[in-house]
Amino acid sequence: MKIAVIGGDGTGPEVIAEALKALTSVCALHDIELNYDELNYNGTRYINEGKLLTDDECQGLKEYDAVLLGAIGHTDVKPGILEKDILLKMRFDLDQYINLRPIKLYENVDSPLKNVKPEDIDYLVVRENTGGLYTGEGSFSEKNTENEVAVQKMIYTRHQVERCIRFAFEQAVKRNQDKAWKGLSSKEKEEGFIGKVTLCGKTNVLTYVYDLWERVFHEVGKEYPKIKRDYVHVDAVCIYMVDNPARFDVIVTGNMFGDIITDLAAITQGGLGVAPGGNLNPEGVSMFEPIGGTAPDFTGKNEINPVAAIGAAQMLLDHLGYKDAAIALDLAIRDVVLKMQSQAAAKMGYSTTEIGDLVVESLQRHHRAS
Repeated sequence: MKIAVIGGDGTGPEVIAEALKALTSVCALHDIELNYDELNYNGTRYINEGKLLTDDECQGLKEYDAVLLGAIGHTDVKPGILEKDILLKMRFDLDQYINLRPIKLYENVDSPLKNVKPEDIDYLVVRENTGGLYTGEGSFSEKNTENEVAVQKMIYTRHQVERCIRFAFEQAVKRNQDKAWKGLSSKEKEEGFIGKVTLCGKTNVLTYVYDLWERVFHEVGKEYPKIKRDYVHVDAVCIYMVDNPARFDVIVTGNMFGDIITDLAAITQGGLGVAPGGNLNPEGVSMFEPIGGTAPDFTGKNEINPVAAIGAAQMLLDHLGYKDAAIALDLAIRDVVLKMQSQAAAKMGYSTTEIGDLVVESLQRHHRAS
């Protein structure tokens, strides 16, 4: 397996170094061979050479089995340039049409929600990643006048919607094949359901786009009779994420709503320091990353939390089919989180590199015990 490693900017290289440390250890223990190529697609190269991500470089990423990314964004580069011409270019050119965000609360991690337990926050958000408002389709008329009109188009094809929804149902089956029955009430379990997919939309206002989403949702859902179908408006989803997150198993939604609700979800699970994510092309090359960004104020201080980056490495292993190794790394992350004083940078009780070392120690200890 060939892995492209893009450390990126700010604290990105620091957290990716710890993710690679954990990956190297768990792969050695499970006889897995991964080969890494470190690529300098970042803000520093843009400043020094004026280069973003070229078409040839993006096509070259198709030679890899996965991409591990730190963070992109540089304080000396105008916001939007690097994000558009590196991150979004990868997402669209590699057709990474699923953004997958596991939302889970680890033990010993403080959530701002009152009296929640780890079993209360354990769900997935499946966000469509290539359509909707984020395609950049739109126009101005009479720009810079008092009559100016700006139009941004929310565009979806049935193909885009269907493949995203089908992925969500497959995830619900996968998550609940061990009879975990996440997100279901006692009554729903008695009715024979093993999992649930919630469509997050706004059918009462976005009457074209989410009419399409809802129709396809029910059509595809009929192929999964043991998965409960649930529709909730996006504003109510935000309420339930705070008031009753245990009702969710898998949430599927469009690009903009997914962008918003996953940030809210990350805060409920204890913050961006523990939140990994994946930009997936299930038939091609997928990219895995921590969600927290470059955190430039902490660059070079060895104080940033690498747990989300190590979690991204865990998602990468799971995606590539190394289930046992992925489970082992998840257990090691849980062990280390129990020892940490906080998930906030500089308040963890350990340095960035010490967190990576603790993950390796936990991996080795559990392996010996098994």
